[in-house]
Amino acid sequence: MLSIYPACFYEEENGQYSVIFPDLNHLATFGDNLTDAMEMAIDCLADYIYSVKLSNEEIPKASNIKDIDIDSEYNEYKSAFVNMVSVDVEEYAKKHFTKSVKKTLTIPSWLNEKAIEENINFSQLLQDALKERLKLS
Repeated sequence: MLSIYPACFYEEENGQYSVIFPDLNHLATFGDNLTDAMEMAIDCLADYIYSVKLSNEEIPKASNIKDIDIDSEYNEYKSAFVNMVSVDVEEYAKKHFTKSVKKTLTIPSWLNEKAIEENINFSQLLQDALKERLKLS
C-alpha cells in the first residue's frame, strides 16, 4: 500500500536540496542534487512510517498539497517547490530494512551432494520456497 505525503524541496545556494515533511513533525533530509534528494525523501518517509508502525503509533494523515505553505517551513533558499513523495513501505522495508537471519537445517547427504553439483544456492531456494508457500510473491 502506498504512503503519499507532501514534501517541501528547497534548493540551497550550493546546489543541494533540503527536504521537509510538514505532516511528519517536520521530518527532514537532504540530497546533493534533486535526484538524490528525492531518493533520500523516499527513504526518510519509508523509515519514518515503518518505525511508527513498529511502535504501534498512529500514522499522521497527509495534508492536501494545496494546503502546504512552503515559506512556513524554511526561509533561506534559492528556489523551492512542494511535491508529493510516495513509497510502498512494506516493499521498501523488505529490500532495505529487514535483516537476514541465519537458519540451520538438515537434509539428507545425497540431496546435499546433488544440490552442490547443480550449484544450487540453498539460501535463495529456501527464500523462494517460503515466499511461494506463504503466498508472498
